[in-house]
Amino acid sequence: MRPSRYLIVLTLIFVALFTGVYFAGDGSLSKRLKPRLGLDLVGGTTVTLTAQIEGGGAPKADQMEEARRIIESRVNGLGVSEAEVVIEGDNHIVISVAGENRDDVKSVGTPAQLRFRKVLNSVADTSASVDATASASATPQASGSASASATPQASATTPAATTPAATPSASASPTAEPVTGTKAERLAAVQKKLGAAFTAAQGVTDPTTAGSDPTLKAALAPFSKLSADEVGALPAEMQFNVPQISCAQLNGRKPGSIDAAKETVVSCDESGAYKYLLDQAKVLGTDVSDASANIEQKTGQWVVDLKFKSSGQDKWTALTKEAYNNADSKCAQGAVDENGRCAVAVVLDNKTVSAPSIQNVITGDATISGGSIDQKGAKQLANQLRYGALPLTFEQSEANTVTATLGAEYLKAGLLAMGIGMALVIVYAFFYYRLLGSVIFLSLVLSGLLTYGALILLGHTMGFTVTLAGIAGFIVSLGVAADSFVIYFERLKDEIREGRSPRSAVGRAWIRARRTIITANVVSILAAATLYIFGVGSVQGFAFALGLATALDLLIVFLFRHPIMTMLASTPAFLSPRVSGLGRVLHHADEAPATPTTRVKEA
Repeated sequence: MRPSRYLIVLTLIFVALFTGVYFAGDGSLSKRLKPRLGLDLVGGTTVTLTAQIEGGGAPKADQMEEARRIIESRVNGLGVSEAEVVIEGDNHIVISVAGENRDDVKSVGTPAQLRFRKVLNSVADTSASVDATASASATPQASGSASASATPQASATTPAATTPAATPSASASPTAEPVTGTKAERLAAVQKKLGAAFTAAQGVTDPTTAGSDPTLKAALAPFSKLSADEVGALPAEMQFNVPQISCAQLNGRKPGSIDAAKETVVSCDESGAYKYLLDQAKVLGTDVSDASANIEQKTGQWVVDLKFKSSGQDKWTALTKEAYNNADSKCAQGAVDENGRCAVAVVLDNKTVSAPSIQNVITGDATISGGSIDQKGAKQLANQLRYGALPLTFEQSEANTVTATLGAEYLKAGLLAMGIGMALVIVYAFFYYRLLGSVIFLSLVLSGLLTYGALILLGHTMGFTVTLAGIAGFIVSLGVAADSFVIYFERLKDEIREGRSPRSAVGRAWIRARRTIITANVVSILAAATLYIFGVGSVQGFAFALGLATALDLLIVFLFRHPIMTMLASTPAFLSPRVSGLGRVLHHADEAPATPTTRVKEA
């Protein structure tokens, strides 16, 4: 063989690797050469989500796994590094993300149920008004700037707040007992609590009249004391027609309260200024094939562009045609523009993101826009819609920020353990193998540099982070690397004992040890791959680190260890019993008489 060729290939690999490290990173040189560290080493955010099932009970295992997968995709879509999303118990999902200022992770548990519904009626929220006059309850025109006639997109924009709206009432009781049971049982409980007020509300068909009649206002006053859960149990028409029910109560309902596509529902805009009575959902989030956050060229505002599936495109076109024509006249006067065209509300979970009037039948994609959508909100919404809605409703039961103080101690302890382990291997190598120990030392150094560069590059390109479990994997890999040295060098000694010269023994020992070294390393890599596939969390971090370090060590075995041994075999030092570390074996070979058997073997 020609050792120089192998060493040149190894040098080119190092040059390519660290060139990639430099250009893939950003910032100063020291920052580019730092790997990403995990939550247990640098701190971060942990969020615990609890699945909510109507009537109690535990969710199905397949639903929890689907929810975990979607949440993990959402977290990764935020660009965070090595997020850990695991299921704990029957109904908990725990999200752990490294790094500071990761409050955006706390919102990934929202259901993100997208619905497109025709607006049947709209009214200003006058629940906090002391004297609800007719002017205070004037209905807004849902005349968002949907210039669909100019472009093939539906520009969904929040209604212009032309009428001053009173501050939403905060009368929802935060200490009220949660309403449980089936939908009928919850309605019965609320009806019993309201008594005569519920009976009075059944006769209300116009929220404007109910807000201007002093007698009726007094009769409906108990509705302002209901909790959000209790309001959610009421019929949709009652939620809309009773002015004492505020947007604060409606927006406080549990996520998923108005997901039913075949039901008429009530929703408020994000500001809490308007209530909307909404028709059945004709287009769902499942009809959307892709969502992306972009800047609208004309206005400079952030928007979310939606692309529909083929079947979803047909549904969207039919809905815009229905809203444009208002053929069935289901839209009330307060829900149409000056041309009598209905508005279409974009409803995400319990809130109306925007509700523009439809200016033309739209055969293209849709755009969600609005004054309240900034860059962060647009990207978050697009991320949620891209990966789909959660099959379960979750409540955030815990959210903690982990400091990096304890992690720093762990990091120091892990690096110290790795340093001690490597030092012990090197000391033993020099003590037992002498000159050959330098080969072990250089191999471990090169393997460490190669692994370090790979970690940095993976961190820059794929978001991989080094955790405490990963450091443990690297420590274990030192033992795997040492095993390959022992196999090779002991085989070398066997060859010399059998009568071969040191120079010829190097090549023969490599041929005979190579298969064993490959087999041992492949077994370690397969074990690591198995742990990574079937493990979760820190187990995956350990497995990935072990597999990566073992694979790179195998590369060093072929491109450095064997070539350098071939070069050393030609030096006088290698032939010296005192220097080479082969003392007893070489003495034994020199003292052994030349026998026919020995000569045949050397030939």
